[in-house]
Amino acid sequence: MQIARIAQSMVGIVVILFALQRYHSPQLAGAVAFASIAPGLVVSPLAGALLDRHGRVRLIILDYLVAASALFLVAALALAGDLPEWLLLTIVTVAALTGPLSQSGLRSLFPLIVPEPLWERVNAVDSNGWVLATLVGMPSGALLAQVAGFEPALAFIAVSYLLAALTMVGAPDPRTDAASTGNIFRDAWLGLVYTWNNRTLRGLAISLSTMNLAGGVIEIVVPVMILHRLGMEQAWVGYMFGLMGAFGVVSAFLAGRIRTAGREKTMIVWPAFGFTAATALLFWPAGLLPIALAMSIGGLVNGPLDIALFTLRQRRTDPAWMGRAFTVSMSLNFAGFPIGAAVVGILVDYSIEAAILFGVIANLIGAVLAVLLIPGPQAHEPEPGAPTGVEAEATARPAG
Repeated sequence: MQIARIAQSMVGIVVILFALQRYHSPQLAGAVAFASIAPGLVVSPLAGALLDRHGRVRLIILDYLVAASALFLVAALALAGDLPEWLLLTIVTVAALTGPLSQSGLRSLFPLIVPEPLWERVNAVDSNGWVLATLVGMPSGALLAQVAGFEPALAFIAVSYLLAALTMVGAPDPRTDAASTGNIFRDAWLGLVYTWNNRTLRGLAISLSTMNLAGGVIEIVVPVMILHRLGMEQAWVGYMFGLMGAFGVVSAFLAGRIRTAGREKTMIVWPAFGFTAATALLFWPAGLLPIALAMSIGGLVNGPLDIALFTLRQRRTDPAWMGRAFTVSMSLNFAGFPIGAAVVGILVDYSIEAAILFGVIANLIGAVLAVLLIPGPQAHEPEPGAPTGVEAEATARPAG
């Protein structure tokens, strides 16, 4: 998981820098960010149904192999000088279709193999997996692209995905009783309905997807500010995202020792307002300092929010629906990110300040929606979320 997440973090920054530096196009950078995520969100209900029916390990390996193949192809075509914008977007789009298999597959494994009293601790490990990937992957990806060039950097990341796939071979896959109708498309639809009918998952989806519009803003605005406004080298883009990762590691370890039961909503809402303040710092015209402060604060508040989010989702989801519910929930929560990146890719060409304002407003609205829509403390058991008749229609069958 960690090898793949570092590779994912590296490719995220390298491809955006590739679009900005090689094609000189913020619009293409936003479109690439959108294409690398959005297709996976669309097929996430099917991915979740596959995870529940067929186990997780083999599907995680499949996604790693697809990612490696796509990166080798992009590197080869770029080296040959035969990679127009439309082809880059096509390859990225196709590769994104299998993304939920590894992202949701890994995350839904944790509550199945770890006892409930240790969920906060394992969620701290999970959260730190992402922030450590940001800390290591983004700076090293940006630096590698600057020193060796984009094509060798992409090839190196592809090799990393192959190594991650090799590491997963032979990993045990826990047996679970998955509620299934026997029809993959029906299972996917029921997973979508289950997630929407679950008040907690629905509240998280609406509020987090709105907040994540601002995440897409940061992904595009920070590189544009550093490269175009400040005229600095692209390695500094990686350093700033690495700074966010460093603060995120510390906050996730500290937050992982807190028993979240009854505190989840508070641990989501206050960091959401913290993200709003961090984004607003980018208005300050003081060179690199406001960017560094914004990324530091963002990393600091991310730890408790992530752990509370993961644990709340685990507590309020029936284990038989975890593959589908987690995949759909994660996709809905993250849906704002590619949209924000695509919108800001267009906005930033006209006004960086307008792009930042878009992020501040999105974050603020998301925080308010979290206050209004996420259920407060209650019995920490799975919420009923299955549509009427699902229990009668579905038969429990072991996954894998």
